[in-house]
Amino acid sequence: MAEQAPGAGASAQGDEQFGPVYRWYALGLLFIVYIFNFIDRQILGILAQPIKEDLGLSDTQMGFMGGIAFALFYTFLGIPIARLADRGVRRNILAVCLTIWSGMTALCGLAGSFIQLLACRIGVAVGEAGGSPPSHSMISDIFPADRRATALGIYALGIPVGTMLGNLLGGWINDAFDWRTAFFLVGMPGVGLALLVRFTLREPVRGASDAKPAVSEAPKAETALPPVKEVFLALWARKSFRYMAIGGGLHAFVGYGVGYWIPAFFMRTHDFSSTDIGTALFWLGIPGMAGTFLGGLLGDRFAKRDVRWYVWLPGLATLISVPFAYYVYTHEDPWFGLWVYAIPTFLGSYYLGPTFSLAQSLVGLRMRALAASILLFILNLIGLGLGPQFVGIMSDALRSSYGEGSLQMALVIVLIFNVLSTGSYLLAGRTLKADLARAHELS
Repeated sequence: MAEQAPGAGASAQGDEQFGPVYRWYALGLLFIVYIFNFIDRQILGILAQPIKEDLGLSDTQMGFMGGIAFALFYTFLGIPIARLADRGVRRNILAVCLTIWSGMTALCGLAGSFIQLLACRIGVAVGEAGGSPPSHSMISDIFPADRRATALGIYALGIPVGTMLGNLLGGWINDAFDWRTAFFLVGMPGVGLALLVRFTLREPVRGASDAKPAVSEAPKAETALPPVKEVFLALWARKSFRYMAIGGGLHAFVGYGVGYWIPAFFMRTHDFSSTDIGTALFWLGIPGMAGTFLGGLLGDRFAKRDVRWYVWLPGLATLISVPFAYYVYTHEDPWFGLWVYAIPTFLGSYYLGPTFSLAQSLVGLRMRALAASILLFILNLIGLGLGPQFVGIMSDALRSSYGEGSLQMALVIVLIFNVLSTGSYLLAGRTLKADLARAHELS
């Protein structure tokens, strides 16, 4: 007998709360917000080389600004903001945070030194910390559990779309004007978008899309928010979550490290302009979108037969991507290399939908935003925080031996961590069934 994915027996309460038109409108708006989240984050990567030259910075400094300095504020603030999302009005929290990160992105264009630009990027991190946890929580209450991974997979499309638009707009505006104008022009529209979030989104009833009473209808004792420590320990007690989080973190380590430095790699190694590489990376975002969507869709579909496909799928996809990525970094024909780069871009996005869906399934209703935040904390601290920094440090360390080819070697070395990521995901499958059963009993 085939196994059911988590939440397959969910009631129709979620369908009754919102009509299909509003449900998809809400998801679409949250998706656009997530796009702006990654435009404002990614634009530093496409502008890294002109900023480095203008301000006289090292790769280590650029890696620090785009990596650990950003990630520390982004990850550590994510948990208290998620706490607010588990008890407060998630729509309002999202609107305020969107205003902050968009405004600080615009201010990056006024920076005249490393310290000033660093301060502005920290401001972006503070705002973006409140982007995903409220959104994940709202989506989980708008969509029934058996469609949740698909919905979260669609939402996660904001990563490749935002990344590709950040590359395109940043590259074009930099060549047409300068890097300062690029920051201003991509930052300001987000302030207007925040108004749409505040005045057009409705706050969903917690738990309405699950096969249990909505939180608002439960006894008061049952709706009390568990402490952060309790949620963390509940997640960490599940071996499948530990291995999944480590696997996702290592995958993000490579993804953020490569994503941040790939524009500078093509500019240095192959003499691309910012417009050339920005346009190329824009089109390469399409396979990233396809991979993100299919990761969620196939995860839901395969998990109906065996729930372990939620971790098997991202693990295997990550492993297959490694030799193709190696070819891109070492092949002498840059344009053919960009065609090949579509494959690791496609496969590297598979992990998002299944990973975040499982995090939602391993905890109770009022733990979801916090669970998403804890997972984001791990992924971003390891991936966003250490990935760009590691590549930058390695590039500077190898410069004496490889010259301008040092960044190329750093990108090759970082691929080792994708192999380790695959191993962690496969280990997660060993205890996943038992961990999901325990979570269901406790809910």
